[in-house]
Amino acid sequence: MVLLAALEKAGFNKGIKVTIEKHIKPGSGLGSSAASAAGAAVGANLLLGDIFSTDDLVQLAMIGEKLATGVKHADNITPCILGGITLIRSIHPLDIVPIASPDLFVTVVHPQIEVRTADARQILRKQVFLKDAIKQWGNIAGLVAGFMNNDRGLIGRSLEDVIIEPVRSILIPAFDEVKAKCKEAGALGGGSLVQALQFLCLVKMKLLLK
Repeated sequence: MVLLAALEKAGFNKGIKVTIEKHIKPGSGLGSSAASAAGAAVGANLLLGDIFSTDDLVQLAMIGEKLATGVKHADNITPCILGGITLIRSIHPLDIVPIASPDLFVTVVHPQIEVRTADARQILRKQVFLKDAIKQWGNIAGLVAGFMNNDRGLIGRSLEDVIIEPVRSILIPAFDEVKAKCKEAGALGGGSLVQALQFLCLVKMKLLLK
């Protein structure tokens, strides 16, 4: 779908043969669908003579995410295309804010289970308590400020998800135990990513979200 949309947008009336080789398992929580969607958009752009803007590429790749997950979103696509850390302030209209990457690294611990993003979304609560929303907003703001100021303490204090993680973590055996062990080992924090299938153990850290 991404390639077809790119060809249509470019007015290109010939086909493209595509071979996909990647080592991210579907349903792994590592952004498998985003990798394919972003790769297709960027690859098509190069073949077509680099005619699309960054926003164009994100919009095209979002078509692939909707096909894979049922929802158009750019949170995984955008760092794939731009590299580094990105804040998606809005997708209607698209508003991307690159954020400085501090000298950190991420450790991924994968339990080798598979859950589709579309399925994982189904178990989320339809309503959120105001007190939880306020706490979540504060943590998001704190995380962004921590990245921008290279404040590791603030990053660690802000790595708390009180809305999504408590629900999705039930899909992962020993989630709470592993997270606690990561923090005991010196991690700034930890949590689920994308589909709650892996843990981010921010230990000494060089953050590479690409």
